[in-house]
Amino acid sequence: MNIEDYIPQLIRASLDNDLRTVRALSTKIIRGVKQNNPEMANQISEALNFHGAGLSSVRSIGYGTLPQDQDSRSNLLVVQEPMEIDPPLFNNKINSIIQTIVDERANINKLMSVGLAPAASILLFGPPGVGKTLLAKYLSSVFGLKFASLDMASAVSSYLGKTGQNLKKALDYAKEEPTLLLLDEFDAIAKRRDDSTDLGELKRVVNVLLKELEEWPPHSILIAATNHPELLDKAIWRRFDIALEVVLPDKLTRQKLFDFAFKDREYENMEKQIFKMYAQLTEGMSPADIIKVCDKSKKQHIMYGDKIEKLVILEIANASTDKSLDFNKRFCKVAREEFGMTYREMASILDKSISAIQNYIKRGVNDEQ
Repeated sequence: MNIEDYIPQLIRASLDNDLRTVRALSTKIIRGVKQNNPEMANQISEALNFHGAGLSSVRSIGYGTLPQDQDSRSNLLVVQEPMEIDPPLFNNKINSIIQTIVDERANINKLMSVGLAPAASILLFGPPGVGKTLLAKYLSSVFGLKFASLDMASAVSSYLGKTGQNLKKALDYAKEEPTLLLLDEFDAIAKRRDDSTDLGELKRVVNVLLKELEEWPPHSILIAATNHPELLDKAIWRRFDIALEVVLPDKLTRQKLFDFAFKDREYENMEKQIFKMYAQLTEGMSPADIIKVCDKSKKQHIMYGDKIEKLVILEIANASTDKSLDFNKRFCKVAREEFGMTYREMASILDKSISAIQNYIKRGVNDEQ
């Protein structure tokens, strides 16, 4: 068998947690690649040896022992190897800031030689689904840093003082060797210290964060992400090198998202102009919302063979939380002119009367809205 033939079996065994089969297949792969790729064979062998000794397999590539909650013995961090991913799609302003972060670390030696350091702490804030976590994983990939995320369920303790201790353990781990540490749901541990319901624990946690942020080393990156920036302690903001608002995508970015979602060969005949129309109809949607719309449309297309262009517009209408007059008019314009939908079909989708649909079309809509 070729090495590639083992891959489906290995994936199935891994998903079924069939460790015996994983080991057997891994051993066969080691034999198959040992001559032409001894480094790969060695990495697989070391991973098997570490796991066989009761240790995490990531220890085989130099990842230290994960910090744990003292009482529950639960790991405080989830650590993953950096994986190559496509750059997230953002507007030009956000892209410019991301590029600056990348450029600073590419020139770290120049900066350090004159007493300057690249940005090492980044606060991401914005609504859900805009790509904050994806951006953190992308930077982990670009810099080749292991990706560690704090498990809030394990870190936040009901015992007085334990949350601060757990947080300190997680931060110390990320400071010891090059790591990108993500503190998601950051508002859970960095709330304003004037909270009248706090009994003192919150203040201790925030004080730990303030001290650690001041002393954060340049070889690692700390990224905090929150959907609720208004809850953060004011002093926290000043400690981050960069505070980046990740906003909902503008029209051009939404168009690029649709282009990305339908980049596969089976959709190459889709008219690119239609993506511009989709972008007009998805104002206020997050990238996650748009990708979900596209995925649902693909499923319908694969199962029932309906025209993909029409399925997308139907899913946009179903997913949109904006049932305003402007959306209804934009929808009817595209549905009528591009897809030849009947008044009855449009009325059914928008849950409006046929006379209302006639009125939307008669009044029209400004393309610049």
